[in-house]
Amino acid sequence: MNEHDSERMKGMLESLGYLEAPDRDEADLILFNTCSIRESADNRLIGNLGEAKRLKSEEPSRIVGVGGCWSQSMKDEVFEQFPFVDVAFGPGQIHGLAEFLQTEDLEAQGYFEFESFSGDLPMKRERPYQAWVQISMGCNCVCAYCIVPQTRGRERSRRPSEIVREIEALAADGVKEVTLLGQNVNSYGRDLESLERIDFADLLALVDGIEGIERVRYTSPHPKDYREKLVLAHAELPSVCEHIHLPLQSGSSRVLKEMRRTYDRSRYMKRVEMIRQHVPDCSITTDIIVGFPGETEDDFRETLEVVEEVAYDSAFTFIFSPRRETEAATMPGQLSHPVKQERMARLVELVQRKAYERSQRFVGTRQQVLVEGPSRTDPARLRGRTRHNKTVNFVGLGEPGELVDVEITSATSTTLAGEGSPVSL
Repeated sequence: MNEHDSERMKGMLESLGYLEAPDRDEADLILFNTCSIRESADNRLIGNLGEAKRLKSEEPSRIVGVGGCWSQSMKDEVFEQFPFVDVAFGPGQIHGLAEFLQTEDLEAQGYFEFESFSGDLPMKRERPYQAWVQISMGCNCVCAYCIVPQTRGRERSRRPSEIVREIEALAADGVKEVTLLGQNVNSYGRDLESLERIDFADLLALVDGIEGIERVRYTSPHPKDYREKLVLAHAELPSVCEHIHLPLQSGSSRVLKEMRRTYDRSRYMKRVEMIRQHVPDCSITTDIIVGFPGETEDDFRETLEVVEEVAYDSAFTFIFSPRRETEAATMPGQLSHPVKQERMARLVELVQRKAYERSQRFVGTRQQVLVEGPSRTDPARLRGRTRHNKTVNFVGLGEPGELVDVEITSATSTTLAGEGSPVSL
């Protein structure tokens, strides 16, 4: 979602006549789009703001702006703690940056109301053949560890006609792959007026029918709302990829209850079983938090058991990071950092081992790869991504945005390797 917002900011700035500067020293405007999910992101931002303060002292006319989730969470303090910041705005007020920059008297200003979708703004895409598409904003869940409801507000769905119109324009502009974005995509549509109300699976069917769109992905869903109709969309709609991100967070039902995740281990595993039944070869990825307050060794062992049983294709693993104004930040039973690190090491080892085992199923098969460009490790090879969301480094011909059939010859836990054949038609 943050990457999507950044592309909207760039597109909006270009529409106002700005060009991207090669480095900060040459910039008239220094803009930070921020995340507040983990403490490490906050710390990096503070360091970067220190450099921005120095640059502004050297050139007082230089504008410093801070947008995104951190800015929203600090709306009452940002100008007090960082008086050199000129403009601050939250995720629902990206257009406020344009309003500020077009004001004659540039006095420090904050924009923090949840007003509009950034999907309505101009966009400068990183890749011409791929696009993020925002379908909703905000979250109605109350997960004990998460700051998102405070920074992005309550769930609001975009009208399906607006989404379809945007994707049709993207397809006409050469986009082949879209990723639908929301804090909880599978609760999409519940807040729409009755005449426009459709569910997320119905939205996928509308997108699948748009000519030129070869691949459809989405992130992120919530296990509590995952229904069979949505899994069947993966099995029946040609463009919907064989990849489902199903956040676990913990394998312990007791910890899940403390997290306020509204599902338990058994209910989660039934979702996995349903996916395996209808889309047997589906790539399943997940999120896992290590060291949630009160997590015992037995609780952690249950997480390892789920990882062993599901055999994820990959996992985003996080050490619990207390976020201000969340319930978990003040819960008793906060674990020491060494304990969390030790558990994380064990979890990562298991995740990588199971991912390696899962990757071997691709060896000897032909996979359709969307070319992204040269390999990051070997410029003589190409890099792309399969429908299962696996990175492939291969020898062959193909331009970015083209679909190539690749014979997979080897696999690691994270990437595949192979040899490409002529571009698919």
